[in-house]
Amino acid sequence: MAKRNVPLRWDRKMQQRLARGEAAALGELYDRYASLVHGLAHRVLADERAADRLTRDVFAHVWEHPDAYDPRQGPLRTWIATLTHRFAVQRLRATGTAALARGEPGTAEELETRVRQASVAARADYIVQSMPAPLRAALELAYFQRRDYRQTATDLGVTEDEARRRLRLGLQLLSTARDAATTAAPESPGAPPGYGGAA
Repeated sequence: MAKRNVPLRWDRKMQQRLARGEAAALGELYDRYASLVHGLAHRVLADERAADRLTRDVFAHVWEHPDAYDPRQGPLRTWIATLTHRFAVQRLRATGTAALARGEPGTAEELETRVRQASVAARADYIVQSMPAPLRAALELAYFQRRDYRQTATDLGVTEDEARRRLRLGLQLLSTARDAATTAAPESPGAPPGYGGAA
């Protein structure tokens, strides 16, 4: 139990430092989470410069609104991921809507499909990054290296039953990516749904 509280204690202290305006705290937070933020932003926006801008926007928002994070709701990492996801989806939708208004090819339905697919992909990436290492290793062997559960068991040095269990749990976690994206309605930044269980 105490082990689980250590990250939240760090999260609370970080929030307090940000609220006091400690620039060093923002630097530490950036060092810890910039690659997560940039990766999720790039997954949604599919554009390096747009992901760079969004990364700056997310950390600016955290700096300006540290009290928007509630440690009782989950880890700071999860909150930052949700902000990133929400901002990226809003940016993708706004950019696509502006392109349609300029007469560029496409329809509103195609845009929403693109937004939904990008949202699912970003959430799936986050889930894979956040899941316990044994589950992630099993999924990577099965899906990226096309190993069956028997080969996965051998590679991981576990029983076939354990390999099947890890794959099943990993897939169950991944299935929530699609569920969350299809049920989530547009909301204001700061408390988007769909990341809480993945951290």
